[in-house]
Amino acid sequence: MSPYLAPVDQPKGLRLKLLYWFLRRRFGTPPGWLTVWSARMPLTYTSWMGKVYQLNKKLSLPQDTMALIRARVDGLNMCTWCMDAGRWYAISNAPHIVPKLDAIDDYRASPLFTEQERAALDFATELTEHRSVSPGTFAALSRFYSEREICEINWVVSTNNLFNLNNLGLGIASDGLCELSSRPQATEARR
Repeated sequence: MSPYLAPVDQPKGLRLKLLYWFLRRRFGTPPGWLTVWSARMPLTYTSWMGKVYQLNKKLSLPQDTMALIRARVDGLNMCTWCMDAGRWYAISNAPHIVPKLDAIDDYRASPLFTEQERAALDFATELTEHRSVSPGTFAALSRFYSEREICEINWVVSTNNLFNLNNLGLGIASDGLCELSSRPQATEARR
């Protein structure tokens, strides 16, 4: 699927050119969100996305929990770019979580998930699907997570929904990162 706006192959501005170069070197191609969305927006918006990623590093939630929440939100929104990127990250950096990613659609019944993970995923599901959360879902979440962690889970769900909507609204689909990572030229480009 092609994005609704043609990718910008030659960005304007030194910072954006450097970002293209860095990401092309890392992945073999600059990502669709960069060439379609960021290339047309003032650099401040792309910098804001980077700030979100930096803020996420300051969260106290376990990385695995955040990855599961993101995967659930990505799947519900059918953001194929985010689904592929999340899987690529897991394969590359956290392969132990891949079986849970494969079972994310059946998290309520799968023995791979803990009750604590199910509570976070129920919250993420309800907030994404209905844009609200029932008192019962919130009560279940609060049995496992502190007030700070609940706010962090809410942050992960809300920022992930924003990234999904940016991609979906512009027709930005998967860049095939999982496929690209197995190709020789992508491996060479990452060195």
